Amino acid sequence: MIQSNLRQVLARSAEHAPWSDAARRDSVFIAAGVPLGLPVLLALLEPRSFWLLAVLSAGCLDLLTTAQRSRLRSLRGVEVPSRLPADAGWAARLRAGFTWRQAVYHLLVAPAQSLLGGALLGLWGAGLVLATVFGWAWLMPPGSPLRSGFGWSVTNGWITGAGLLLLLFMPWLTAGFAALELWAARALLGPNRAEVLERRVEDLAESRAGVVDAADAERRRIERDLHDGAQQRLVALAMNLGLARRTLRDIPPEAMQVIIEAHEEAQAAIDELRDLVRGLHPVVLEDRGLDAALSGIAARSPVPVRLSVDLPRRISPTVEAVAYFTVSEALTNAAKHAKASRVDLSLRQSADRLHITITDDGIGGADTARGTGLIGLRRRAASVDGTLSITSPRGGPTTITMELPCEL
Repeated sequence: MIQSNLRQVLARSAEHAPWSDAARRDSVFIAAGVPLGLPVLLALLEPRSFWLLAVLSAGCLDLLTTAQRSRLRSLRGVEVPSRLPADAGWAARLRAGFTWRQAVYHLLVAPAQSLLGGALLGLWGAGLVLATVFGWAWLMPPGSPLRSGFGWSVTNGWITGAGLLLLLFMPWLTAGFAALELWAARALLGPNRAEVLERRVEDLAESRAGVVDAADAERRRIERDLHDGAQQRLVALAMNLGLARRTLRDIPPEAMQVIIEAHEEAQAAIDELRDLVRGLHPVVLEDRGLDAALSGIAARSPVPVRLSVDLPRRISPTVEAVAYFTVSEALTNAAKHAKASRVDLSLRQSADRLHITITDDGIGGADTARGTGLIGLRRRAASVDGTLSITSPRGGPTTITMELPCEL
């Protein structure tokens, strides 16, 4: 046990020895930061150069921050994230301004680091000079106490011991100072928690919009493949079966019955496939827009629909798809569950928002906590940063109000 503890102490001491890589790395890191805080330190020490401090505060803080981040990244492998995206221009940087934490770092921490870092480097030099006094004492002028006895004196021995002790202690002091500076840089130069969360929200919103666009593009691809592939093959099969049904006369009745049933099944498969294709992504929505697509839904609805549309321009294709499928499902619910006899559907574009209102005269009592279909409507609207609210007292009427952004 004692030997294990002794080995740990020796290993830790070797890591902080004056000749170790850690001591050299910490010293280089501190030395590189001295000139970065020196201009502000000189401006603070010289009252007549306060104008220089004003210039530094107004125009050079961003440059100094970039230099400090580069020093941390290249010498310590520490990445301090920026408050702004890497591709942000100077206009965006000026609008964003500088936080009080950056000002504290550059006006207080960086000058203190420059002063104390220079003092640490001076102590390194002093320790080296004192530890090697026997090597240069003979260079001192005659009569100097250091040169007595050709430099081999008790005084020089004490000086050498003091230098060695200082060199032995300096790596620990340098490592502590470097760690303190790293902590200050992370805390003051990087974004705060609110900015990190804000950027995270922006990244999540952007990635979610990309997923929604990708899903919509995939639906379009599947619709196109079904329309141009399987549907055309079924149409050709149905035409051949219909032709055989009309032209073949001298075959047994059993064979004719098989042809008739195959023809009818092919026709039913074509109808089901057309409904499936229309449900994936209707062609009319892409070609003529949301107004024409909703007119088609209203015409096919088993419940009479009074449609009012005020869309002065086309909106985002992804938002159009979300609005189309939401309205389609809402009309299906009104006919299937609400037992409505009339539905009023209104679409209105105001500024950059699309307002949709669906009102039916059904039995009401719709509950989003129990109906998975209503939960799906709300999730579909939320996928593009939209909102959906439902008012459905028992006995009716039920009103669904949805608001979507016109552009993602």
